[in-house]
Amino acid sequence: MPVSSAADDSFVKLADNLRELEVIIGEKARPVVAEVRAGLHTAIACRARGDLPAALTAIRAAMGRLAALASQLDPAEGAIMGEIARRFTAALSFGDKGEAKGAVNLMRHKAGDPKDDQNTDW
Repeated sequence: MPVSSAADDSFVKLADNLRELEVIIGEKARPVVAEVRAGLHTAIACRARGDLPAALTAIRAAMGRLAALASQLDPAEGAIMGEIARRFTAALSFGDKGEAKGAVNLMRHKAGDPKDDQNTDW
């Protein structure tokens, strides 16, 4: 389900906001952030062509990688990130768009963006 524009896409914004992690964590985060960003862009491409299962798989893998980085730095934070990723994928699997948006907003907050996104339409 494509969104109205790339500028309004929550996953594009999340991928962009991951730069904050590179700044905060430093060089150690750079390769992980690149992997997560690539995974989010893969998810966006899958969603654009209507392949929701592949999009979910890409998102789950990207968020898992982000949770693994968080676990290295702070095990409690890693557990939270893992739970957010599970909550998001479960919500999409059940068609609960409101819950999925809530999880995306929480991911974005964790990545440094204080604003909620109301534009994503899964």
